Amino acid sequence: MPLQYLFERNREWSERMHAEDPEFFKKLSLLQSPEYLWIGCSDSRVPANQITGLLPGEVFVHRNVANLVVHSDLNCLSVLQYAVDVLRVKHILIVGHYGCGGVRAVYDNLRLGLIDNWLRHIQNLKQKHWPLLSAMPDAPSGINRLCELNVIEQVYNVANTTILAEAWERGQPLAVHGWIYGLDNGLVHDLHVSIRSYAEVQGIYERALADLTQAPPAGHGAR
Repeated sequence: MPLQYLFERNREWSERMHAEDPEFFKKLSLLQSPEYLWIGCSDSRVPANQITGLLPGEVFVHRNVANLVVHSDLNCLSVLQYAVDVLRVKHILIVGHYGCGGVRAVYDNLRLGLIDNWLRHIQNLKQKHWPLLSAMPDAPSGINRLCELNVIEQVYNVANTTILAEAWERGQPLAVHGWIYGLDNGLVHDLHVSIRSYAEVQGIYERALADLTQAPPAGHGAR
């Protein structure tokens, strides 16, 4: 049975966690109270808990190809609404990564099939910022700059949802942050696009884009 290996690894992990803390699974089963919602890429190399060093139960996670937040995506919006209104998270982390395959496909004008419709959102972003992207010294730098732009855009999209507007209106402490992860060194980088109120949205978004035009070429990262 090819999958038997996974069951064996699961048993090893369960035994190890129980040995470290005999009450771990009991406590985990009784309560979910994370302070963080992670919206990241589906890429198997970008696992939220391992990257942040958080235990199960400490971060609520939604992942999709190229970490997009689309206003017509009821799956993502449902996760967002549950995290904000029910779990009452305090921080929403939009986390992209350098060398993202979805972003690279758009940059290189590749045709991949059905997913091209999903990636059209990044295609629009590429067209919008092409003068900045075309000024990069090489294709890897251009791809990674588009990865950064994509994170900033998704922070803007999250901050403009009715979910966030209503939370801020009722005085709920809540912030949205834009991060990007380097596959080549395992480090997360802050893109300085943290928004804590609806009044901040436009100004911080525009400042983050302006800062990016002055920034050196993005690190290539492992692809």
